[in-house]
Amino acid sequence: MPKTVVYIDGFNLYYGCLKRTPYKWLDIAALCRHLLPHDDIIAVNYCTALVSARPGNPSAPSDQQVYLRALRTVPNVTITLGHFLTHSVQMTLTGVVPVQRVWVDKTEEKGSDVNLATHLVRDASLKRFDVGVLVTNDSDLAEPVRVVRREFGMAVGILNPHQHHSVLLKKHATFLKRIRQSALLASQFPDQVVDSRGVFHKPVAW
Repeated sequence: MPKTVVYIDGFNLYYGCLKRTPYKWLDIAALCRHLLPHDDIIAVNYCTALVSARPGNPSAPSDQQVYLRALRTVPNVTITLGHFLTHSVQMTLTGVVPVQRVWVDKTEEKGSDVNLATHLVRDASLKRFDVGVLVTNDSDLAEPVRVVRREFGMAVGILNPHQHHSVLLKKHATFLKRIRQSALLASQFPDQVVDSRGVFHKPVAW
């Protein structure tokens, strides 16, 4: 069985196949085992950022904290945090004559793709895996995938949470596989989880 490390782009996973579904209470290690049954998965690196409350979803920060708590009960999962950057930009209103420009607050998640790429290339250089697997469909990660394959001669696979494959990732990856609903359903945490602090439960909104 190949020694495998999985690197998860948390927001790409969420927006690709978890948002507006009942599968957000996802045990990512179980998902990896389900999708890679012939691999020895020695580590899962989950890259994300802490969210802020938004209109219509005020419980998002507390729900995420509960989810991260559940992930920390899984022995081979490591959480790497990026951050959000909010700034005001001028944008043009669509379909308005005469043209009108307004100031809007734009929030961007920063760091997850860089963190993921850094860990992937570092671990490849230290020969920590036989196969590196990325859970993403972000074409910005095509270059680190190419480097690990061409410069280090190591296999890199893609587990894609989106419906269509990135052309650039497909060009450089050793293999690609879509994450399907059946795999998500089979990889949920139990509604009640226990850690050193006690018992906690799946967020009500999930």
